Amino acid sequence: MRVNVGDVMTRTVVSVSGDTSCKDVAEALVAHGVSAVPVLDADGHVIGVVSEADLLLKQELKDRYHHEERRPASRTRPSHPVGLGENGERTHENTAADVMTSPAVTVEPQQATAYATRLMDANGIKRLPVVDRRGRLVGIVSRRDLLKILIRPDADITREIQEDVLGRYPRQDASTISLSVDRGIVRLTGRVKRRSDARITAHMATMTNGVLDVIDELKWDEDDAPAPQDR
Repeated sequence: MRVNVGDVMTRTVVSVSGDTSCKDVAEALVAHGVSAVPVLDADGHVIGVVSEADLLLKQELKDRYHHEERRPASRTRPSHPVGLGENGERTHENTAADVMTSPAVTVEPQQATAYATRLMDANGIKRLPVVDRRGRLVGIVSRRDLLKILIRPDADITREIQEDVLGRYPRQDASTISLSVDRGIVRLTGRVKRRSDARITAHMATMTNGVLDVIDELKWDEDDAPAPQDR
């Protein structure tokens, strides 16, 4: 059974508006123990994300600016330091809208958790705002939420494989297959009619959420695997 983002996401989300001060954003991150917050417009649409890294970069650039100001005049300063306007005037990046990453990388609740995992990995982020089809915030999914899939009780995994995998067989045939699950490791033993049946059964067990590995010890009566083709 495929697990969607909506099945594991956190529905109560800490968020800020674009005009929230950076200090208040930092306080929200610390108070709620999160690493990033989505930034919303007046209608609840996600317009960006402010992370710990965004705020720390702001502070780093602020320190760099002051360091540059204290350097002797003879030293060369970058022509357009980050934190300065095009004409060299100092900008005041004091709100969430000033420092947020935009557009935000988001995911919808009906999308698979595997897709959310790939998005996080590809973008180097730890959490994704979950939005409806209009882009309005409905939740947030983090790496920790996705880990919930890997800690399913063995009893739940066993029940799902019995119903969704072994349930494909007639009752008499299913009775020839033995199934055990130990800390997410599935062991399949017994006998089936065809080699292809054994392969499909092991593959479907592997795709069950919470399964870490499958030890396939199934035997078969008929080897219906295609013969290797001569080149």
